[in-house]
Amino acid sequence: MRHFLTTITFALGLTGFAASGFAATQYPLTINNCGQKVTFQKAPVKIVSIGQGMTEILLSLGLADKIAGTAVWVGPVLPQYAEANAKIPRLADNDPSFESVVGKEPDLVAAEFEWHVGAQGSVGKREQFSELGINTYIAPTDCVAKVNTDGGDGVRKELFTMDLVYKEIGELAEIFDAKDRGDALIADLKKREADAVASISGAKSKDLPIVFWFSGKEVSGDAFIAGKNSAPAYILKTIGARNVVTTEEEWPLVGWETIAQANPAVIVIATMDRRRYAADDPKVKVDFLEKDPVTSQLDAVKNKHFVMMDAQSMNPTIRTIDGIEILAKGIKSFGLAQ
Repeated sequence: MRHFLTTITFALGLTGFAASGFAATQYPLTINNCGQKVTFQKAPVKIVSIGQGMTEILLSLGLADKIAGTAVWVGPVLPQYAEANAKIPRLADNDPSFESVVGKEPDLVAAEFEWHVGAQGSVGKREQFSELGINTYIAPTDCVAKVNTDGGDGVRKELFTMDLVYKEIGELAEIFDAKDRGDALIADLKKREADAVASISGAKSKDLPIVFWFSGKEVSGDAFIAGKNSAPAYILKTIGARNVVTTEEEWPLVGWETIAQANPAVIVIATMDRRRYAADDPKVKVDFLEKDPVTSQLDAVKNKHFVMMDAQSMNPTIRTIDGIEILAKGIKSFGLAQ
């Protein structure tokens, strides 16, 4: 991934406009965010970011110096931000405590997933932060046409598209009076998405059955498989392949006997540093697939049609575009492209 534009030079003496000609954010700014109106009297100066995808967007917007703490990581940060990210306190690899978040005295808590900061927030409810004068922002990717009331990964009613990521970038850029950086980042990502789609023109695989395996609480038990409207489903639609799962749940737990009936031609395996669940380790996943009496008979397993994909590319993030590229290359290398 190319290094995103993260700096901008403003002309001296200009009022209301940046040197690039972009209108400055007018405060107070009120936005509608995941069912709530949030008002900003000025650009936030101290952020706690909960979710790797959220953190990487903030870093891409050049806001590293405003991030007071981060949490919920599944793997390494994007390489170009490794140095900046190393200076930011990590409150927890998984869910941080409410006390650790407010202890950083942020004026904004930005969350990638509503289950962390929402009606049933595992970190805290929006009202709890609001009572302390702390604004909250939840990624539109996790609430637009999506229901998160069951405490799990939620149910997505419409197919995810990258437009939701672009919406998130645009809103954050406006909140931080960085519209120029936001527009530059969106333009760069849209070009990469168009290039990725063009790169798979020879890898269109109509109706090729594919399954995305994120993880599982037990290695041999039901697996967290990408649902019909998830970010992986968007990748599959772009490729022209078929998701073997038809449920609207974001990451439903699916039994391998059910997956075997669909007999996927390719299994996309999430790679991550996280070791929260038994099946987080990709090597453990492959070992199970090759040794289990049911899964070992799948065409994908017999032919070793495994595509290793960073877990963040399976989440609704700026890395979803990488997922398109990775899967396209895998299909081509297996000789499955039409």
